[in-house]
Amino acid sequence: MEDNIEVKTTHGGHCHSGSLAIDVPHDCQKIVLVGNPNVGKSVFFNYFSGLYVDVSNYPGTTVEISQARYGDNLIIDTPGIYGVSSFNDEEAVARDIILSADTVINVVDAVHIERDLFLTLQLIDMGLPVIVALNFMDEVEQHGLVIDIDLLSDLLGVPVIPTVAVKRQGLEDVETAIGEAREGHQSPSLHKKLHEMLSRVGSQPEALIVLEGDPYVAARHGIEPGLEREAIYVSRRERVNDIIGHVVRETRTTETIRQQLGRMVLNPITGLPIFVIILYGLYELVGVLVAQMIVGVTEGTIMQGYWEPFITSVVNPLTSQSGVLGKILIGEFGLLTMTPTYLLGLLLPLVLGFYLALALMEDSGYLPRLATLVDRALNGIGLNGRAVVPLILGFGCVTMATITTRLLGTEREKTIATAILQWAIPCSAQLGVITVLLAALGPGYIALYMGAIFIILVAIGTILSRSLPGETSPLLIDLPPLRLPRLDNVVKKAVLRSYAFMKEATPWFFAGALIVSVMQVSGFLKIWETLWAPITTGWLELPRETATAFVMGLVRRDFGAAGLYTMRLSAVQTVVALVTITLFVPCIASLMILFKERGAKQAVPIWFGSWVLAFGLGGALAQVLARLM
Repeated sequence: MEDNIEVKTTHGGHCHSGSLAIDVPHDCQKIVLVGNPNVGKSVFFNYFSGLYVDVSNYPGTTVEISQARYGDNLIIDTPGIYGVSSFNDEEAVARDIILSADTVINVVDAVHIERDLFLTLQLIDMGLPVIVALNFMDEVEQHGLVIDIDLLSDLLGVPVIPTVAVKRQGLEDVETAIGEAREGHQSPSLHKKLHEMLSRVGSQPEALIVLEGDPYVAARHGIEPGLEREAIYVSRRERVNDIIGHVVRETRTTETIRQQLGRMVLNPITGLPIFVIILYGLYELVGVLVAQMIVGVTEGTIMQGYWEPFITSVVNPLTSQSGVLGKILIGEFGLLTMTPTYLLGLLLPLVLGFYLALALMEDSGYLPRLATLVDRALNGIGLNGRAVVPLILGFGCVTMATITTRLLGTEREKTIATAILQWAIPCSAQLGVITVLLAALGPGYIALYMGAIFIILVAIGTILSRSLPGETSPLLIDLPPLRLPRLDNVVKKAVLRSYAFMKEATPWFFAGALIVSVMQVSGFLKIWETLWAPITTGWLELPRETATAFVMGLVRRDFGAAGLYTMRLSAVQTVVALVTITLFVPCIASLMILFKERGAKQAVPIWFGSWVLAFGLGGALAQVLARLM
């Protein structure tokens, strides 16, 4: 006999209800990790499960449920929440998981204990067996705090274990204490009301949620939601304040260097120069070191210097290079020549370099501060600063970033952010190829490309913001402390993300190369180029052969960009071709996620709109430049 955890999630304006894909034997205990955003739950999940999920120093890293076997039991990681309620998607998903938990490991940020204990007391009021893992204890002293852990445990009525999860300190103690999880000291003022509601709903956790006014849980039991949320919340906050007054003592009042730096990053006068310096550092890392020096070795020396002559010498005696099979295997678009060279010599170092840079920004805690810094600017295109997280992640992988739009507060903001991601944000592989091509042209053409894409991005956001109903929501985001990124986590994250990216991209690259090769040997490639000639040569003012790159771009935009890599283009033609391929249709994986997240009603216009944007604006740019240069 098996139990299913019923979960309802809302994405893209569509309510998908049904069971979460967790089949739980009836004797299996569900151990659920619960905590505020960015408290390190994913590190605990990695420890208990032996798996790896992303660990980053910004809120919203976990947007989906992660689950794994832990002995005979099940360990479940939930999105970060501030309370068990259903104000947004993450809270609704986490709420239903928590309601079915057998044991809760409540991960608390010791530095922000006053904030986090509100959720702890709510879990205790729900009557769930709880253990508190007091994380980031190594930073408590740095912030001039002293916490009386034994007294905290006594006041809460549950075990409290000090931990430094990223250093694996205290994790074994948490594991040992799972059997000691117990119900804590509930609010005396709630006791009578909970028992009255319990007789109506049959579950103490759900009784509390109904008392606090959750309409969805109340509807399941056919009763009206309670009207005492505000009174309960005020009482709980007073209990938190009382506990903090007894267990936390401050020993220092001056700011640390990290706190001063964190404040400078938020101030526009100092924050913008710091942002420019960081962008320059990223350019030196990805645009110079990786795109020019390392790719020169991997693509030019290794793949074209050694691999292609070797594989050609192996295949040539078996089948002539001028024959049909020879052209497909080792020809201009060869499955064994061009495709491995693009994948391993060109894209792999670029993708790895980009993910290393992204991981450094994530783990330092800079991303949430950047969100605060650019909040006002993003308001102009209908977003708040929180949208900077999916937009920057989009430069890594648009597919992943589209999923991350779930952390935005309204459907309107999710629609705008998704449209910008799909239309105007190049992924890491595409960005890498673009960087290689532009780096050879000089700073003027780099600025021209960036300026064109920036203007288009702002125009898209502005038009959508003014045409969609609703208003931009205010920015509410936690600012984690600035931390030195841990090298092992940065490298591990970059390698795993690069592996996942290449695993997804590789079959499509081979499929695209096969399609283009077959079109070449059948003569259809010439016909295709002729059919597209009015657009490529007449409107875009590019060579006829660039039509081949757009065939490749239909499979993946980065494959299309790579197709431009070997073409002889002038500087202006290169910029026009790159702007066009940047705005071209999203890759197939991204298109599937687009349908899943936003539904066909939005996905279809976005896909067809990319054709209009790419060729319309790419051609307009070509015509303007032709008259100016």
